[in-house]
Amino acid sequence: MKLKKLMVLTAAFSMALSITACGSNNNANNNGGNAANATNAPADNATTDNAGTNNVSSTAADEIVPEDGATLTIWESKEERPFAEEISKQFTAKYNVPVKIEEVAPPDQVTKLSQDGPSGLAADVVLIPHDNLGKAASASLLLPNDIFGEETKADNTEASIVGSSYDGELYGYPRAAETYALYYNKSLVKEAPKSFDDVIAFSKTFTDKSKNRYGIMWEVGNMYYDYPFIATGGGYLFGDNGTNKDDIGLTSDGAIQGLKTFVKLKEVLPIKSGDINADIKRSLFNTGDVAMDITGPWELAGYKEALGDNLGIAPIPTIDGKTAITFSGIKIFGVNAYSQYPNAAKLYAHFASSKDAQLVLNKLIGSVPTNNEALQDAQITGDPFVSAFAEQAKNSQPMPSIPEMGNVWSPVNAALPEIWDNNADPKAAMEKAVEQIKDLNNGAAAQ
Repeated sequence: MKLKKLMVLTAAFSMALSITACGSNNNANNNGGNAANATNAPADNATTDNAGTNNVSSTAADEIVPEDGATLTIWESKEERPFAEEISKQFTAKYNVPVKIEEVAPPDQVTKLSQDGPSGLAADVVLIPHDNLGKAASASLLLPNDIFGEETKADNTEASIVGSSYDGELYGYPRAAETYALYYNKSLVKEAPKSFDDVIAFSKTFTDKSKNRYGIMWEVGNMYYDYPFIATGGGYLFGDNGTNKDDIGLTSDGAIQGLKTFVKLKEVLPIKSGDINADIKRSLFNTGDVAMDITGPWELAGYKEALGDNLGIAPIPTIDGKTAITFSGIKIFGVNAYSQYPNAAKLYAHFASSKDAQLVLNKLIGSVPTNNEALQDAQITGDPFVSAFAEQAKNSQPMPSIPEMGNVWSPVNAALPEIWDNNADPKAAMEKAVEQIKDLNNGAAAQ
């Protein structure tokens, strides 16, 4: 296969050491930002206090001060809003800068920033999956992480720094590592299944569509969660370790074979892809009507509350005898290049991604930290659930961060429902998706 084995092993090993894991499916609320922050050009780093130095000590937060009259707007996910509310309260108490929170799904934020940034309607600080960084950075939508750059690099895992960088420059402030795993209800499933054959065998004894009861459920129309069926047998998105836009591996023999296994699961999950979303799945799992759920750490706090000691988490089951490979990535804060208050925005991004903030995020949401000291904290090392995500991270691949990654989602997320709902041939559906991706890539290059 074109994605060299060495590259895959290197990425997986890096992820394992760094406990790096991304993506999410949050509901968007497209409220605008603070119009009072309107500006016709990106903020000039040279005019910010103490900007431009890459040799910053741990006292950088004491040396930079918010602009007079600064107020901030922050974009945050719906599921993680409790964290934003707590951290914003602490930030305002320390720096006397009011913070307004608006709910926008992280995968939607770069597109919204490109539309609203120049007019001053966007948030000052955005939260994005690292695979969207290339699109944002290449369009000059974000300010580099300069004042806190060296501190950020020293404090966080190597993989999270790579994910927060584009074309050799650090832009992001990493706050959480994400992949997904298999949640299961121990009162229904005595032992976590080792393979998807085991999943099918159990589900045949449990699934009853007439009672809205299913052995397993996940968002079958979402490439993020379906990636194991593409990658485990050797498929991939872009070659050369995710950097070659002209080498697309979605129609490789390994990808198509994995998608045939994907189709087999329709027997035990006999519902349309459009009838599965995060809210439906969550409700059914909490009530015991779904025995197993494939999702990420953002559901951990709620599932622990609902199931208590009956909650278990395990790596994704094997596919065709091979260890499942998931997508992984990180969520990063970025500072809007058009912010009227870049000092205050950089302070917030740094403050909200610190060791203490990442531990708060873990406590409230269940996320996996990227901060090295936080990873060694007893709160993390003593948590069997976080450890399960770390185990899956050993067999994960970071999502490509080149701008063309943004061209993948719509075509593939259209092909998967065709395969699942309408029995489309996997190879034909993926060939169509690849052509659409290539057209989008060439169109983007021509602009």
